[in-house]
Amino acid sequence: MPYQFIRVETQDRITTITINRPEVMNALHPPANAELGRAFDAFAADDNAWVCILTGTGEKAFSAGNDLKVTASGQKFDVKISGGFGGITNRHDLVKPVIAAVNGIALGGGFEMALACDIIIASENASLGLPEPRVGLVAGAGGMHRLPRMIPQKIAMGMMLRAKPIAARQAEKLGLVNEVVPLPDLMPTARRWAQDILECAPLSVRLTKQGAMGNLHLSVREAQATPAPLFQTFMDSEDRREGPKAFAEKRKPNWKGR
Repeated sequence: MPYQFIRVETQDRITTITINRPEVMNALHPPANAELGRAFDAFAADDNAWVCILTGTGEKAFSAGNDLKVTASGQKFDVKISGGFGGITNRHDLVKPVIAAVNGIALGGGFEMALACDIIIASENASLGLPEPRVGLVAGAGGMHRLPRMIPQKIAMGMMLRAKPIAARQAEKLGLVNEVVPLPDLMPTARRWAQDILECAPLSVRLTKQGAMGNLHLSVREAQATPAPLFQTFMDSEDRREGPKAFAEKRKPNWKGR
């Protein structure tokens, strides 16, 4: 089934998902959320796709979050949404890495989508925040839970209770954003980060993500004693043997993802 509100391209093991509703600052309504859910389902299931980049169309917005005009209209949609808002905020079982390339404002659900990604690259014109209380809503797609776990609590509470966004450079200083670049450099930079990941063994990357994110609720001692679900697959993999062999033979490893 073709997509109407997003674009999806997979090339060189990188899947790029682009929100394509620039006329509403890439805000999402239920059909767009459903398409994003399908796209992330497909990425998760595609053995040839190892890294995903999520971005938005245009030079102004990554995503303004929930399409409030559609919400206010009361219009009903018969769609099935997988993975929560944006297809990603409730997708806790995705072990493949996802990079958010934030090309402008990322507000409300848009910021929650970026927070749900593993890495955030932002353009200099980007701003990020959770303004939901200003319109009588809350950041219920994980934002009010993820943000206080990623930056100092008082700063997170100040951002959320004042419901005001911060600039990309400030977000970088707080550790919310990995790198800030001029807008023309955004996608090349995101692809550079993706290529760096692709140089690593895919099962090692996935086990690292699964072990790190899946055990945040445990102490270090408990986490070390609790192997992640992918651990045995990793131990039995061809790539685990290929890495040391390639190193010993002074050649580039040929990762197979198995």
